[in-house]
Amino acid sequence: MEEYDASTYGQRIARVYDAWHEERFARQTVEAVSFLLDAAGEGPVLELGVGTGRLAIPLADQGLRVHGIDGSRRMVAAMRAKPGGRRVRVTIGDFERFPMTGSFSLVFVAFNTFFGLLSQEAQVRCFRHVARHLQPGGRFVVEAFVPDLSRFDDDQRTSAVAIDTDSVRLDASLHDPVEQRVTAGRVVLLEGRVELYPVQLRYAFPSELDLMARLAGMRLRERWSNWRRDPFTSESRGHVSLYELARTTASTPGVRRIR
Repeated sequence: MEEYDASTYGQRIARVYDAWHEERFARQTVEAVSFLLDAAGEGPVLELGVGTGRLAIPLADQGLRVHGIDGSRRMVAAMRAKPGGRRVRVTIGDFERFPMTGSFSLVFVAFNTFFGLLSQEAQVRCFRHVARHLQPGGRFVVEAFVPDLSRFDDDQRTSAVAIDTDSVRLDASLHDPVEQRVTAGRVVLLEGRVELYPVQLRYAFPSELDLMARLAGMRLRERWSNWRRDPFTSESRGHVSLYELARTTASTPGVRRIR
């Protein structure tokens, strides 16, 4: 993993990404697009980690101006090959710091992609850059899993994902509880060859994300278990959190109070 960077995951997995997640995406995409349309207003919209355009393309189909950032040229090429994919404007880069100008009514990051920022400092910087690129009244939506440390046995986990007559897919991961880091890989065993798809992430609990938002001058407006807006509870395995720019008052010179 020494050569792992912001582009590695997408560059490796672009060829199979949509196929591997087809069933999950089929269930969630319509609900996600509906949620994001409600949050977007008039636009424009920015997606962090735009990938193969699963959400960006249908949002553009609804008439929104959609921009995206992604570190993987192969993922973006897969989006460009789809009908409507060329309507999404894309900047190649790391969304820790936005290599672009402009402001947006909505910035969003879906499917745990925010955790691809591999340190708390990088995640805090991302929140701050989002805040700088939001229009007045703008919103930031984060979809992510709720960390479940019970998944790991002695800070590691191996599981079978799929088995058929021609291949076996396995997931293997190592957990660093101090850094809140997971180093993982999907291993595909085929006749005569092995394929490896590495991924690293730095997870954060919802309360930590809320603090990052406050440091950036935002506040949590609402949180749901999923795009359907099911209530968020202690049993929720994931969350969709909507942040907005907080109103501020300056009662004392040099001091900003968030409401």
